[in-house]
This record gives sequence, structure tokens and C-alpha cells, in this order.
Amino acid sequence: MLRAFAILLGCQLIGETLARALAVPMPGPVIGLVLLVMLLFAVERRHLVDSSTVDDTSLGKVSNGLLAVLGVLFVPAGVGVIQNLGVLGEYGAALAATLLVSTVLTLVVTVWVFAGVSRLVERDG
Repeated sequence: MLRAFAILLGCQLIGETLARALAVPMPGPVIGLVLLVMLLFAVERRHLVDSSTVDDTSLGKVSNGLLAVLGVLFVPAGVGVIQNLGVLGEYGAALAATLLVSTVLTLVVTVWVFAGVSRLVERDG
């Protein structure tokens, strides 16, 4: 189990290191997850592990254990919201308006960028 946990943390560390060293605009844990998936495919290709029995391996057990308690990680955020209910009540309308405007603005900019890139690809292709 300790080895499996070390594999998970090692992949995350390598991903974080690559993200910072190469200044990639992607979170390090995402890069680490991609590395872990590539590692698992390589192990499966060598027929060291059957994909139908991954849950029975130590890595599968550790991963399933972490996923089982994932909800607990949201408790501190919920406690923070409850502790600041007064602030939320005072500025709730402004926060809601800000969230709405920023969401709409993000969607508009995303569509604008997508349309621009589509025109560029269409023109070059």
C-alpha cells in the first residue's frame, strides 16, 4: 500500500515539477495524472496487470480508498462558508451578480476565441 501511495505522489510530483519547469499552462496534478495513465498503459501492455483486476492491485485499493473519502475534503470549504454566513448575507447579492457576470463573460470570450481559432484553422487548412 505504501508503494502504491508513493507511485501516486511520485506522479503528482513529477507533473508539478514539469509544469513549473516548462511553464506549462496546465496544473501539475493533471500532468501527473496523464503520466500515471501512460504508466498504467505501459504496465498493461507488458501484461504485468490485467485491466479487469486493477481494483485488486495495491494501486487500485489505494485509489479507491482515496476516492471513498474524497467528499471529506470538501468539509473545510463548507465550514468556511458557514463561518462567514454574515459576510455572505451582507455581500450575497454582489457575489451572485459577480458570479453571473463573470460566467457569462467567460462563455462569451470562450466562444469568441473558438470562432477565431476555427477561422484560422479553416483558412490555413
